[in-house]
Amino acid sequence: MRFGVLGPLGVWTAGGAAVRVPEVKVRLLLADLLAHEGRPVSADRLAFDLWGDEPPGNPVNTLQTKVSQLRRALEAAEPGGRSLVAHEPAGYVIRVDSSTLDVLRFRELVAAGRFGEALALWRGEPLEELADAPFVAPVVARWTSERLAALEEFARTGEVDLAAEVARHPLRERLRGLHMRALYRAGRQVEALESYAELRRLLAEEQGLEPGPELAALHQAMLNHDPALGVSALGVSALGASALGASALGASALGVSARTNNLPVPVSDLVGREKAVADLCELPGRARLVTLTGPGGVGKTRLALEVARRVSVADGVWLVELAGVGRAEQVVSAVADVLDVREDASGMALVEALRGREVLLVLDNCERLVEPVAALVSRLLRAAPGLRVLTTSQEPLGLSFETVWAVPPLDVSDAVTLFAARAAAAAPGFTLTPSNTVVVEAICRRLDGLPLALELAATRVRSLGVDALLERLDDRFRLLATGHRDAPARQRTLRAMIDWSWDVLGEAERIVLRRLSVHVDGCSLDSAEFVCAGGGVAAGEVLDVVTRLVDRSLVVAPEQTGEPRFRLLESVADYGRERLRSAGEFEEVRRRHAAFYLGLAERADPELRGARQLAWLERLDADTANLRAAHDALDPAEAARLVRALTWYWFLRGRLREGRRLMTADDPVTVAWRAGFGVLLGEAADPSALSGTALIADRVDEARTRWFLGYVLSTVGDMPTGRRLTDQALAAFEELGDDWGVAAAYSDRVSQVLARGQVDEAREAADRSASLFTSLGERWGS
Repeated sequence: MRFGVLGPLGVWTAGGAAVRVPEVKVRLLLADLLAHEGRPVSADRLAFDLWGDEPPGNPVNTLQTKVSQLRRALEAAEPGGRSLVAHEPAGYVIRVDSSTLDVLRFRELVAAGRFGEALALWRGEPLEELADAPFVAPVVARWTSERLAALEEFARTGEVDLAAEVARHPLRERLRGLHMRALYRAGRQVEALESYAELRRLLAEEQGLEPGPELAALHQAMLNHDPALGVSALGVSALGASALGASALGASALGVSARTNNLPVPVSDLVGREKAVADLCELPGRARLVTLTGPGGVGKTRLALEVARRVSVADGVWLVELAGVGRAEQVVSAVADVLDVREDASGMALVEALRGREVLLVLDNCERLVEPVAALVSRLLRAAPGLRVLTTSQEPLGLSFETVWAVPPLDVSDAVTLFAARAAAAAPGFTLTPSNTVVVEAICRRLDGLPLALELAATRVRSLGVDALLERLDDRFRLLATGHRDAPARQRTLRAMIDWSWDVLGEAERIVLRRLSVHVDGCSLDSAEFVCAGGGVAAGEVLDVVTRLVDRSLVVAPEQTGEPRFRLLESVADYGRERLRSAGEFEEVRRRHAAFYLGLAERADPELRGARQLAWLERLDADTANLRAAHDALDPAEAARLVRALTWYWFLRGRLREGRRLMTADDPVTVAWRAGFGVLLGEAADPSALSGTALIADRVDEARTRWFLGYVLSTVGDMPTGRRLTDQALAAFEELGDDWGVAAAYSDRVSQVLARGQVDEAREAADRSASLFTSLGERWGS
């Protein structure tokens, strides 16, 4: 069975008969699966793509129905068709390859240089009948961009209706350059110049921009009737210096007349960065300084080089590697050496060489030389209006005109693709299978989606396999200690990668980073201040230090809304805990962490019965892992306090099994609540737990425990016992002036008196309960 997306959505049997896929949502589902080109799509993502912000009552079940309908349609068309739509741990997937999906075949043909055959696969606008679906637009834009790139290559040797393509894509400069050249060669020089003028007008009106330097140089060459225009290829970049002469490129001043870049040739594919590359390629036209930030190993350099290869600049793209530059005064010399400029003591030779030139400088690994790099970049950009600078650094340069672009780790799908490709190279015969995909996904999550860590791990597949590799990741620094010999020393092991970042930190930054590592799944600012202060770092200084660590990409920045939370990537956290132990602080910091979260739980408990209930539920949700870690670190008496403080939270969140498992103390309050949780989980009530409530010394605890047991027993149908306990609790609550308790007891009384047919009394109890809960702002009972 074959599928087509390069035009209206199409399905054909192996014999070529068209297959009808009924119902719009089913076709939309098929299109979504095909848009992912054989990669799994989560059920949540599919449901959102199909129904957006107005999902059906049960979106998962409804999605399953649509999947079944799609399978039936494919099976009816061709036996075995239903198996093409499969469910994997990561989501639903449609099994396609280049022989069954036209866009994959298109790419295969383009890679082979068979552009005419590739372009012939296009039947119209991709998925045009589904264009209103939000997920379709970015996919179609990507495919269309690929088509135009292929068409531009084909135009060098084949017959292409360039006028029609320019009309459809009037702002695409490379296509416009091809059209201008074709007109010029045909003796239609006036029309070629008019085409340029039209583009210039459109860019000014729609984007406030001028044509790029390549096209401007081509335009100038036409005005000069340059004889080189009759020789060949596409635009200025294809003509090179010999075509337009060194004066057009200004290359003689730079000393690089024979070259247009010094970029290394990539030896492997860049995985999972297609959108990032596309977005970044747009930035140099709008921002003169772009800094790629991110943690070590996230792929900043690789991404910068890919962007640099795709950006066309009249006087070239030049990479300056700063990792080996040891002193601030060597920065200017490093740039001058790459540009082949004889630098003088004043630094003016470099400024003058770049003045009036169209150059993109790529300054790589700036994190150890931020201040001198920032000073040089600021000076050069102010003196050379045609200069653009792309830097990579673990922290921004801190200049007012800088655009910072944080490079994220790979998502799980792309991380799996990268790991599988590198593992197959290291261990011939390795492939992803349904049985090992879950393990590989777990490896990718444990390694935070960092490309360098994934590549180091992939080299171990040959000797360990993926199951043993996953098991040994708890000792990741010993495991990932052998990298590729041709990699820089800082990238050959996981430890070296993080050492590179650690070595540039000040003492306060090192103290805070290693203490942050005691947290699990992140922390709030108040926890960071409590746990990290001391030993030379005041509590009031912690925020500034954490901010510097965020800038250095060692701490993941908080969300832009809500309470700020900070977290470490898992590898950085493991490294920090090693440093914490080496400093002899681990046990002390662990105790401070546990003490903070015990206090947090005890502050939260009363708030869960008031107007701020939702906010505190969200806070405890966010810190669940920290609360569990605190429980493991506390002594038995403190652990019992933590359990008591979290009991109501566990009940509200339905975490009954977790709560019951941790209620190990033998005091009468804990025993009674454990029994109540057990009843809700289907166990029989423990009579001793009920009678034991008489032994509770604190009257509030006694009243609330009796109320909870009355609530539980009424819920499971033991109305007489439930009513007796509720009455006892209500009397105590009223005597204590506990409005929440009174409201809760009256809420239970509703079902208890209704069971006896007393409707008026039930109505009165409901009104009283609702009124009190509303006045308290408590949402559970209202």
